[in-house]
Amino acid sequence: MAKTENFLLSIVLIFLPSVVLGVYDVADFGAKADGKTDSTRSFLSAWASACATNGPTTIYVPRGSYLVGQAVFEGPCKSERIIVQIDGTLVAPANYESHGSSGHWLFFHDVQGVSIHGGTIDGQGMSLWACKASGNHCPDGAESLTFTNAKDVVISGLTSMNSQLYHIVIDGCTNVLVQGVKVVAPGNSPNTDGIHVQESTGVTITGTGIKTGDDCISVGPGTTNLWIEQVACGPGHGISIGSLGKEREEAGVQNVTVKTVSFTGTENGLRIKSWGRPSTGFVRGVVFEHATMQNVQNPIIVDQNYCPHEEDCPDQNSGVKISQVTYSDIQGTSASQVAMKFDCSATNPCSGIELQDVKLTYQNHQPRATCKNADGSATGLVEPPSCF
Repeated sequence: MAKTENFLLSIVLIFLPSVVLGVYDVADFGAKADGKTDSTRSFLSAWASACATNGPTTIYVPRGSYLVGQAVFEGPCKSERIIVQIDGTLVAPANYESHGSSGHWLFFHDVQGVSIHGGTIDGQGMSLWACKASGNHCPDGAESLTFTNAKDVVISGLTSMNSQLYHIVIDGCTNVLVQGVKVVAPGNSPNTDGIHVQESTGVTITGTGIKTGDDCISVGPGTTNLWIEQVACGPGHGISIGSLGKEREEAGVQNVTVKTVSFTGTENGLRIKSWGRPSTGFVRGVVFEHATMQNVQNPIIVDQNYCPHEEDCPDQNSGVKISQVTYSDIQGTSASQVAMKFDCSATNPCSGIELQDVKLTYQNHQPRATCKNADGSATGLVEPPSCF
């Protein structure tokens, strides 16, 4: 092709609508960046166009604030690679009842190869938290960003603020990378877990900072091959495997690595918890290493007598079997005298617990460790001394 023809082709491409090039700008579908105009339909239309495109495509959210209601982004799609590039902020309706009983705000289902990059999502959960604090009858709320039955997902550089309920949920997914994400909510905001993973495999969470009112990261039943690294938590309830064993028939959790993490002023550090009731669930093959604690109430805790509101579980033993759990290079300060607590099931005792190079202090003194139905070993310097 001659140089003149190449030049003319370039001019034509510049002036073609962006959708022809596989870039779908939500503004082209009517979205308004004023934070007041309902742009839900515009986002869903952009998604429908991207989903129906053969080959890689991009949904672009320009700078500004966009009011978006409850939205379901459904697959499967023709495109196996959809990038959602967010330069602006998505804001949920302030009225928490607007989501109905769906339990979701931004919901991706049955998709593959979806990547979300940058931007901010604001769940505006303040009014719901106030309702719950008042003791009135309130809905549970909505998760801000949820992926279910999804594969090959990337969430990178996103900030999630003030979710009504969990900020980010990975449920029934395969191969998910959560990287460079920030979660921000007040320490007294109820049930605002930062990242929740369940029934998923091959999930990596790295380079994240989480400030919230509940678990920094919570790990539910059926989670396998989970990697958590370079995560800073606080305020919040720490990193929790569980609660598990709520159901009698429940999948287990295995092959979990948590490394190079820090906890500042959290209720817990590294926690495993299960309901005190019969269950087929289990936890095995877990490594906690290179963790630092600063004024953490329960730096290391296993609680198999979880029974909120004393409903359906008093005087019962947890059926969840916990084994092959290693704590290595855990350093810092405890806010309570008991820095390590292993409260395990009488019928399914914890086994294979390994402590390696643990040094925790309490007000410049040596704290205590307590064990109940737990068996393990300790190597290297372990302070407080092991109770195995």
